[in-house]
Order: sequence, then C-alpha cells, then structure tokens
Amino acid sequence: MKIQNLLIVLLAAGLAFVSYKWASSGSSDKTEPTVNAALENIMTRTSVRAYTADTISSDDVETLLKAAMAAPSAGNKQPWRFVVIKSRATLDSIGANFGSMKMATQAPLAILVCGDTDATFPEDGRDYWIEDTSAAMENLLLAAHSINLGAVWCGVYPKTDRVKAFSEIFSLPENIIPMGLAVIGHPEGSQAPKDKWNTDNVHYENWRINPAGDE
Repeated sequence: MKIQNLLIVLLAAGLAFVSYKWASSGSSDKTEPTVNAALENIMTRTSVRAYTADTISSDDVETLLKAAMAAPSAGNKQPWRFVVIKSRATLDSIGANFGSMKMATQAPLAILVCGDTDATFPEDGRDYWIEDTSAAMENLLLAAHSINLGAVWCGVYPKTDRVKAFSEIFSLPENIIPMGLAVIGHPEGSQAPKDKWNTDNVHYENWRINPAGDE
C-alpha cells in the first residue's frame, strides 16, 4: 500500500513538472520582440534647450567624451579636441552673447568640440576634420540621450565671427578650430522628437530616379 501511494505521489509530481514546462514554453512564444536599443536611441533623440538645476557627474562627462571619441574619422586621424565647460560665469556669458545659445544660462555643462588641423590630412584633405568632429558631436548627443541627459548642438564653424570669439574665449591655438558647442543638462519637462523621415530626400542609383524607382 505504501509503495502504491509513493507511486501516485511521484506520478503527480511528474505531471506537475510537465505542465509547468509546457506553460513556460507557451508563454515564451508570446514574448514581444526585443527592441533595438541603438535604433530606439537614435529615433527618440531630440534637441533639448530647457534644463533643471541638477548638476552632471564627472562619470557622465567622461561617458560623453568616450562616446564622442568612439566616432569614425578619416584615416583614423582622430583630430577632435574637446573643452569641457562647467564655469557658471562662462556659461552665462555664452548664453548672454550668442542668441542661439541662450539656453547655456540654464545648463550646468557645455562641451566645445574642436578640430585640430595639424592632426588631419594635408592640402585638399585638410577639411576632413569637419566630418570627423561632426561625427564625434553626434556620438556625444546620442550618448547624452542614452543616459537621460538633454543636449543641443550649437553651431560655431564656419561663422568667422563665432570662430574668432570662441577661439579668444578659450585661448585656442591657431591649429585648433571650434566646430560646435554641445549645451547639456537634465531635461526640464518632456521632449517629443520630430519625425524627419521624408522619401522626397531619397534617390536611388542616380539623382533622376525617385524613391519609387521610376524616372
């Protein structure tokens, strides 16, 4: 009798285990597809121009700079150079003197992305530094968004008056050209990204072929 009872218990346990595995397998089939984090970050990034009073940690600043330096560059020359700006007086001065950068008066941080013309190609390859530093800037902006910071790219180059002013403010050598300023902070309020997808901007094989593939 005891053996019969033991067999019944073992059979019940086995049925319970099989039922559990079947249920687990069935539920896994209904799992939602994994979101592509990189594409999600790209598609939801937007320019942020309003910030809270919260400061940004040194670790986060280093993360932004590492991301910027992970960008591609022509010939792997890596001509990017950075000036990290935390001074309240300097940020306020930038915001007061450059109309499109007035949000700097709110921000706890800005990073000036520069190009070193001595660290790129000579002659007609010299201006590759513009592409390289632009790639670094975009990496920086995406990294900021990924760690819940808000940032906006403020243009400096090629406006000669801005290039001259920023070169003087930050005592830049002649071979260092300020390309753009990233103003960075913790976003104040929610920010909705713009949908910039436009098939009219796409051509296939040559300029005369439209997105539908017809001439």
